[in-house]
Amino acid sequence: MTQSPPVWSVAPLYLAGFTTAFGAHGVAGVLGTQSDSLGLSLLGLGLMLALYDVAEVVLKPVFGALSDRIGVRPVIFGGLVAFSVASLLVLLAPTPLVLGLARVGQGAAASAFSPASSAAVARLAGRERLGRSFGRYGAWKSLGYVLGPLSGVALAHVWGIGALYLALAVLAAGAAAWVLLALPALPVVPRPRYTFADLVRQTTERGFLVPTLLLASTTAILGVAVGFLPLLAVRLDLHPLAGAAAVTLLALVSTIVQPIVGRRRDRHGISTRDGGAVGLGLAAAALLALALAPNVVTLVAASVAIGLMVGTVTPLAFAHLAETTPEERLGRTMGNAELGREVGDAGGPLAVGALAAATSLPVALTALAAAGLASGILGRVALREGGPVRPGSPPD
Repeated sequence: MTQSPPVWSVAPLYLAGFTTAFGAHGVAGVLGTQSDSLGLSLLGLGLMLALYDVAEVVLKPVFGALSDRIGVRPVIFGGLVAFSVASLLVLLAPTPLVLGLARVGQGAAASAFSPASSAAVARLAGRERLGRSFGRYGAWKSLGYVLGPLSGVALAHVWGIGALYLALAVLAAGAAAWVLLALPALPVVPRPRYTFADLVRQTTERGFLVPTLLLASTTAILGVAVGFLPLLAVRLDLHPLAGAAAVTLLALVSTIVQPIVGRRRDRHGISTRDGGAVGLGLAAAALLALALAPNVVTLVAASVAIGLMVGTVTPLAFAHLAETTPEERLGRTMGNAELGREVGDAGGPLAVGALAAATSLPVALTALAAAGLASGILGRVALREGGPVRPGSPPD
């Protein structure tokens, strides 16, 4: 890996992370508030929201592998330009069909620049700064989660839904220009010829599977929190904004914590094994408290605890993956890891919703707490801390 670059070189990658988070959650917030005026049924709204994630699940590993072959800069630049173009589609006519096409296009574009940006962060950081760099990258994404719904709804309310998409197009185009001007042209690392058996082995090593499981567990709990904290707030007869405030608090805590954890990781003050176990254990305790005693105190405490979990586990797991992956397949590894995150993000709320419908919400939250705790314990037991894996090294 290279020496630590100037901030100017890494900053466009942080802006790219902010763009995908701001776009995904900003559009979701607006579609949710304007579904009736757009003529969307509940099913139609659900499908519209899912299109972004479906595109990411299918395409992230593909574009991650492509960035290993042709370099990260063209993939990041092309993805940001495509995101801008997809956003501009809505200015033609904000019909459900056009909105759906734009949503798919944005998801496909994010599938290109998101894993490639993660790979570029890893290559530019240097081994000594992996935690700090991924902490900052994750913090900017969390900031996008915070500002997306608030800014998106405000823009759509004042100037119409087209204003949000125009803002996203300008944001992505600006990020693309910055990437072109500031991001170094990182050379493509020669890749050995991999057989299918090699690919299977690489994606089933514990050094890949365990951190990816930690990331998937984290996003599963996060996805449930984003969807169900507002529901619990309504059931507690709180103000309608209370649920949104709880989710915002969660994202703010995550934004603040990620750089701190990243720096501690680089100073060997916290390991992925310990951080994953503590973070997921904390979130499990918060979910159990919500299940057994839902009230204002446990709602706020759960928001803080889950924010701490996201802020702790995310930079540690990504830094671990970057440290133990040869540079020539960083893009593919990051793409596959982000695929695991997307599966958790979609599967967590789906599983909790189905179990809650069959039993009750407290039972479903307790089950999620148990699954999260089990994931943290597994990571503590199975994960090995170590230096970077070199081509030809034995599997972990």
